[in-house]
Amino acid sequence: MRNTLKYAIFFVAIMGVALLFTATDENDPGLQISPRNFIIPTVDPTMDYWFANERVPVENFDVRERLEREFIVNTYRHSTTILNIKKSRRFFAVIGPILKEYGIPEDFKYAAVAESDFHNTTSPAGAKGIWQLMKGTARDYGLEVNDYVDERLNLEKATRVACRHLKEYYSKFGSWTLAAAAYNMGASALERELKRQGATSYYDLNLSEETNRYILRLVAIKYVLMNPDHFGFDIEEKETYPPLDNYAVVEVDTTISNLGDFAKQYDVSYRLLKIYNPWLRSYTLPNKSRKKYLIKIPK
Repeated sequence: MRNTLKYAIFFVAIMGVALLFTATDENDPGLQISPRNFIIPTVDPTMDYWFANERVPVENFDVRERLEREFIVNTYRHSTTILNIKKSRRFFAVIGPILKEYGIPEDFKYAAVAESDFHNTTSPAGAKGIWQLMKGTARDYGLEVNDYVDERLNLEKATRVACRHLKEYYSKFGSWTLAAAAYNMGASALERELKRQGATSYYDLNLSEETNRYILRLVAIKYVLMNPDHFGFDIEEKETYPPLDNYAVVEVDTTISNLGDFAKQYDVSYRLLKIYNPWLRSYTLPNKSRKKYLIKIPK
């Protein structure tokens, strides 16, 4: 009897929930639905969309739908997109001037968002940092990578490596769009697919799911971060995170046996020392070769 009563109550509850969410005719007075306004991004085929001064051919329905997908995804990745908007001021203050120094189009700052969402993360393949550099690539470009130091996590140095990478790809392919695709999938693989498919444009290529989306993701991120209000993100500049530019630089050419003690010498916490110097990977910094390291000390 008790079980029968339980099942009956459960059935009534389920039916009640179902009725709540069942669409009804507009003349049905039994259910009132409160209107909700959702921003549904669309791509206007009569408008021009750009990446790195190269036009996105949205008159092509396939390109238009792929771009629209990325607009929708980045509009409704709420917590991640909100944090990216807040953090962009901090990171772009470092990345932007370095891109300009190397002659890289400013739009490539959005690649740092697409690659890592501004996190010093590690990919399943072993790529690390904001720019997702592989260990071998980092070392080829002169970065130090070991158990104690990983300069892939040094934003300034990693950005310079990314710039050198991109300039080489642009020289090879003659297009910033293809340079971005090469950064994502590798130059050799991209060159192979261009030849196999007889294509000259990224937008005509059929590539892996990740690279098929990559450029359109960059474009969508660019427009969302440039115009967050248009996509429903009401975030004032005072709510964004300021650059971490209030620091002194200490040159060190000896072993630091304990970075916690080192931080205390400058009246800062180990936590703050790590925030400003994420490339320091351990509690100690061996230095038998007397290499010069520049360590930021927050004021």
